[in-house]
Amino acid sequence: MTDIKTLDSRIVYQNKWMTVREDKIQRQSGAEGIYGVVEKPDCAAILAIDNGYIHLVQQFRYSIQQRCWEIPQGAWETNPDADHLDLAKGELQEETGLIADKMTYLGSQFIAYGFLNQTCHIYLATQLHTAPEQHRDVEEEDLISQSFTIADFEAMIINGELKDCVTIAAYGLAKLKQAI
Repeated sequence: MTDIKTLDSRIVYQNKWMTVREDKIQRQSGAEGIYGVVEKPDCAAILAIDNGYIHLVQQFRYSIQQRCWEIPQGAWETNPDADHLDLAKGELQEETGLIADKMTYLGSQFIAYGFLNQTCHIYLATQLHTAPEQHRDVEEEDLISQSFTIADFEAMIINGELKDCVTIAAYGLAKLKQAI
């Protein structure tokens, strides 16, 4: 049984990356309202850690008008049903130019379930080496990849230099699972 009944649903915006819909709903009390929902395909986030270093990427995030550090992450809008391990391997190579000989699945998390239906699958990538080729999407042409010591990475989180919730949550999950 759901706590909220959907009475009607309509798409209000759509592009190749997302669909935004508005649902007319009815609560258990009978009161009606609306929900705005952003639909996106599942994504993968990759903690690429080897020899005491973590590999991060930085790119300009238009919505906040800032360049930000984060772990490699993304979705394949052209293949939304892709296996998330394949997705994680692909995003790691695409964004960092690295291949991992070992990929450990840590679990999944919701990014912002108050308005977004996307699930994020988190992997720990280790035993890293450089890929023979790197092919970035046009949206990632400004992307920078750099490695940081774990101590510097943790300091970036503590001092607020790194604010990406997916990165911080993935790292926290890995630490709690004692995977790193």
